[in-house]
Amino acid sequence: MSFVLCSLDTLIENEARSFRSPLGEVIVIKRDDQVYAWQNICPHLGLNLEFNPNEFMDSDKHFLICSNHGALFNVEDGLCVSGPCQGDSLLPVSIEVIGNEIRLLAADEVNKS
Repeated sequence: MSFVLCSLDTLIENEARSFRSPLGEVIVIKRDDQVYAWQNICPHLGLNLEFNPNEFMDSDKHFLICSNHGALFNVEDGLCVSGPCQGDSLLPVSIEVIGNEIRLLAADEVNKS
């Protein structure tokens, strides 16, 4: 059984939002008609990425940024490309888009073919 994180139409292109889920806080971002989801945990210190609610993007809205120490992460693969955790990655969250709903997949649904 999946968990509904949000509606697709609540997301704005290149702006990330966080949602509470059974996995904890999840960051969801829409870019180029794709939706990406990451656990809201910086791999450097294990802290949430943002100081202020839903402020996850750098000033150019190209990278996710950790407000604690300025690490920059690719939206598409979660890889840290700059900062103290360079080379590490955000933890991905398995989601699916069905109609207008973005759903978090349960562990047993992730491995279905």
